[in-house]
Amino acid sequence: MKNQPPTVLVIAGNDPSGGAGLCADIQTLAQHGCHTAPVVTCITTQNTSKVLTNLPLAGNLVAEQAEAVLQDMPIAVFKIGLLGSEGIVEAVQSVLLNYPEIPVVLDPVLASGSGQSFSKKNICTAIINKILPLTTIITPNSLEARILTGEEKLESAAQKLIEYGCQHVCITGTHETTDKVINTLYGIKSWVWDRLPYSYHGSGCTFASSVAGNIACGKDIITAVAKAQDYTWNSLNNGYKPGAGQYLPIRILPS
Repeated sequence: MKNQPPTVLVIAGNDPSGGAGLCADIQTLAQHGCHTAPVVTCITTQNTSKVLTNLPLAGNLVAEQAEAVLQDMPIAVFKIGLLGSEGIVEAVQSVLLNYPEIPVVLDPVLASGSGQSFSKKNICTAIINKILPLTTIITPNSLEARILTGEEKLESAAQKLIEYGCQHVCITGTHETTDKVINTLYGIKSWVWDRLPYSYHGSGCTFASSVAGNIACGKDIITAVAKAQDYTWNSLNNGYKPGAGQYLPIRILPS
């Protein structure tokens, strides 16, 4: 079919505020010329200020959603966000093992942008053992990298993530206290960005989905990460505040 867009299968939670989760993924991937196949892992009750509840679906329902799509259309990239339970982690692993040729972009959503935890220690252990060995690139912020590895120094955390099995590690620095934001694709390159004045809901989802979209469109890892940062920074810089809490990105391609 002429001009058929690549399809990215996104496995993530739903955020009713529209700032993060599947809505952020769909918006971002559409901007990159991709079709999104959204697989729901968790129903969350949240807004721009806080997370009230998180209801993970049964693992078999997550796997069945994914398999229904995979049996029907070609998938260029898997993008994984909020998993929410050990059962979901195991279900996602079973899907990935059946399609080892498809790249995997993992955004390890362990807490909301406002700070509430989404993951218990046993879920982190399951992600380390079952998902990281299958991951092409992981895109944690600095807090998530420390939670997953127990390492305070980010370079040590990145090395441990690679030892766990990730092919590439890109740690973002928005949660650090540096004057500038430093994002590092470890062993390859670092980028420095002006720090924006506000706190944003959905920035991690936006970045990881942009990486996935760029890979789906044929970009190599370095180019995909570089373009994703540019896209995310511009989306945040143009963000707005529709509620009482964090700003939301306006997801737009750089001019």
